[in-house]
Amino acid sequence: MSGETSVRIEKNGPVTTVILSRPHARNAVDDDTANRLYEAFLAFEDDSDAAAAVFYGEDGAFCAGYDLKAASAQTQEKPLEELDIPSDWPGGRGDDIAKGPMGPSRLTLSKPVIAAIAGPAVAGGMELALWCDMRIMEESAYMGVFCRRWGVPLIDGGTIRLPRLVGMGRAMDLILTGRKVTADEALRIGLCERVVADGTARQAAENLAAEIARFPQGCLRADRASALEGFDLPFNEALIREWRNREIFEKEGLAGAGRFSGGAGRGGKFEETD
Repeated sequence: MSGETSVRIEKNGPVTTVILSRPHARNAVDDDTANRLYEAFLAFEDDSDAAAAVFYGEDGAFCAGYDLKAASAQTQEKPLEELDIPSDWPGGRGDDIAKGPMGPSRLTLSKPVIAAIAGPAVAGGMELALWCDMRIMEESAYMGVFCRRWGVPLIDGGTIRLPRLVGMGRAMDLILTGRKVTADEALRIGLCERVVADGTARQAAENLAAEIARFPQGCLRADRASALEGFDLPFNEALIREWRNREIFEKEGLAGAGRFSGGAGRGGKFEETD
C-alpha cells in the first residue's frame, strides 16, 4: 500500500489511519479502490499492535460513493454477480464471503473504526461512514443518499445500519428523498456523534482513537461486541450473551479493581488507567 495508490495506511502507535485518496473523483470508489480498502481494514484487524482505526478521505471529501463513471464503462450484463452473498452464509467476520461493492462494508471487525468526515459522505460513501463505529463530521460536511437520483440502490449495508442509528422514520425520510443532511442535523438525529471545525476531523478522530486505545482492550472489545451482537437479540438472550464477558472481568477487571483499591482513578479520573 505504498506509492501512488488510492488507499494509504499511516500508523501512529496503536492508531491506524486508513486514507482514501482519489481526489480527481472526490474519493469515489472504483473496484480497485474497494479491494484496497478491504485489504487495508483486514490488515488493521490482523495487526496486534493496532487498537483503533480512523477512516479518512483526504482533499476535502470523505467519499462521493461508487464511481459511476467506472460503473458505466462495465460491459458485463450483471457486473455485481461475483459479489453475491451465499444464501446459506451463517455469518461471521465477513472475510469468508466476497467483499462489498464499496470494499469493507461486510466486515465485522473486533476493533473500533472512527470515520473522519470532511465534505461529502454520500451514497456508498455514506454507507462506509455508517459501517464505522463512530462518525466525526466537520461543520461543512454532509451526508445523503444521493444515489437515489440515478437508480442505484443501497447495497453496502445502508438500509440495515441507517434505521438502527436514527430510527425507521428518519431513515425512511433520508432513503426515500435522498436529501442532503448537514452536520448539525446529523448530530441532532444521531447520524454522527461529534461535529468539529473544518479541517480538523482527522486530528479529532485520531485523538479519540488514541484515547480509546489507552483502555484495557479485552474489556473494551468485549463490551463493543456485546452491544453489536445483542442489538437484535431478545432481551433475555442478549443478557446471556453479555454475561459471557465475565471471563474478561476475571482476566482484566480484577486487576483493574486492584489498581482502584490502590488509589488510581478516584473521582472519575480517566488519566489513571494504566
